[in-house]
Amino acid sequence: MIVPMKKYAFMVFHKEYDAFLITLRDLGVVHVQETKSINNNTDLQDLLALRKRIKASLDYFDKLNSKTKNVELSPSHNLNKAEGLKLLDKIEFLQEKKSQLQQDKQSLEKDISYMDIWGNFSYTTINNLRENGYVVTFFTCPTARFEPKWGEEYNTFLVNNVQSLSYFVTVTKEGQPIEIEAERAKMPDRGLDILISSEEKLDENIANVNNELKTRAAADYTTLVDFDKSLQDEFNFANVIEQTDREANDRLMFLEGWTTTDQADNLEKELDKKGYYYQELEIQEGDKVPIKLKNNAYSRLFEPITRMFSLPNYTEIDPTPLLAPFFMLFFGLCFGDGGYGLLVILVCAFLKKKVSPDLKPILSLAQYLGAAAIVVGTVTGTFFGVTLVDVPAFHAFKDYFLTSDNLMTLALILGLVHIVFGKCVAAYKTKKQKGVKYSIAPWAWVFVITSLLVVFGLPFMNIHLSQTVTYICYGIAIASALVAFLYNSPGKNIFINIGSGLWTTYNSASGLLGDTLSYIRLFAIGLTGGILGGVFNKLGVDMTAGLPMVARIPVMLLVLVIGHGLNIGLCTISSLVHPVRLVFVEYFKNSEFEGGGKEYLPFKKA
Repeated sequence: MIVPMKKYAFMVFHKEYDAFLITLRDLGVVHVQETKSINNNTDLQDLLALRKRIKASLDYFDKLNSKTKNVELSPSHNLNKAEGLKLLDKIEFLQEKKSQLQQDKQSLEKDISYMDIWGNFSYTTINNLRENGYVVTFFTCPTARFEPKWGEEYNTFLVNNVQSLSYFVTVTKEGQPIEIEAERAKMPDRGLDILISSEEKLDENIANVNNELKTRAAADYTTLVDFDKSLQDEFNFANVIEQTDREANDRLMFLEGWTTTDQADNLEKELDKKGYYYQELEIQEGDKVPIKLKNNAYSRLFEPITRMFSLPNYTEIDPTPLLAPFFMLFFGLCFGDGGYGLLVILVCAFLKKKVSPDLKPILSLAQYLGAAAIVVGTVTGTFFGVTLVDVPAFHAFKDYFLTSDNLMTLALILGLVHIVFGKCVAAYKTKKQKGVKYSIAPWAWVFVITSLLVVFGLPFMNIHLSQTVTYICYGIAIASALVAFLYNSPGKNIFINIGSGLWTTYNSASGLLGDTLSYIRLFAIGLTGGILGGVFNKLGVDMTAGLPMVARIPVMLLVLVIGHGLNIGLCTISSLVHPVRLVFVEYFKNSEFEGGGKEYLPFKKA
């Protein structure tokens, strides 16, 4: 559900404003209404940029600490802003130094690799030759173009042939032109021995910087976190001041904000105690009321799915508890294998002991989805790709398992139920937002669709209605259609209502067919996963049939683990993507979900 909100206006004398804001921050229940952009506020932008730098350093420290076993983080040291900046600069300096050293090492490795081709020689000897009037020049050319006559003309010495390239040097008198079809080699400025020695020194420097960074990752991590919190507090405080309107020559500070109804009494009591002026305001149409969701333990697990699309606006219904059971069922139909579902539950139960508390709700959600897969897998008779109907022990239960034809019918029925449910939600939302008379036509369309589905849909499932019930359904459909055509725009003339009704009929008929067909993928995806599982089982058995038992068992297990692992990965992706699509596209469209809500974020200390 969406938690009810109250809107307040606060007016405070300018000399008392800082103390007032500190009181608001300590209470931590007021979401300040933002009416001004902070893009042009350089101080706030600087704080955001600084916090971005800190986040990058913290992410880097996280990676370092994750690679070290049993890391003990040192207690935090309280730093002022100047000290915190100095610490951040030092960390970034070490990171840049390490990056530069690694770039130098890459360059050095290229030089060493290149010098390996030429061999180990001393530049001192080359310089001595130059002093005596001889120049040593390094060349490369394709081996096919190397001319032996160059040896006589330019004192050429072949050094090496590597990958169809010839590497050679010429020793000529200073000033003698060398006219050969070869490329002059770009030689490193040091010999091989010096390059190797430099690389060893570089490795030592990189190791020293790495050790210092690892030490700081443990010693300064908590300090950096607290420094970031202090900057967040500074940003929040400055942002509230930025959102404040100044009246009476800047003597009166005016601020608007929101709080939940259950916290309003405590807010008023504290402000009355300190003598601050406030006034409750009526929520006007168009107000951007902040959204806080409150759901039970089950529905709360599905809130990330709602947030992935958008929070509802304040006049809507929270879609989370409404989409949760459908999403579970759709996931189960796509996953479609009881064995896979059981594996998901067991793996998540194991991981819950290892992960941070923030990740545990995600694992709990995965366990619920795994349970749905177990239920669907049990009903369809699929367990790790094994069709239970083919197992002799389950022959007696053959008639109780759903066939592929039954599954396709079930997918279509679920689709129609989901669509009609969405239209019921849309009708209720219209009543909530505009009033009863505006919801009459949407409810009438629900009755039209439901009645026609009963008349034409049930016979496809071999459920035959009596003539009386059929006539009653037709009567409800006709009466509802008249209401939908003649009263879909209350207050407007009959011709506008009829025209709007015709347009709605066209959209409903075409949309209903297309939306329903989308749900067939539930059957197709689930069937594909089960077939692939069976294929990997057959591969594991058939491929190892000729092996002795001692070798066959481990090879078979390897094939099954790789095959089913791949299938589980593919099933997981498709079983998340398609239910999300059905919720976001089909359900949200039919339920007329608007979204656009902004999360309730009260002004408080980090």
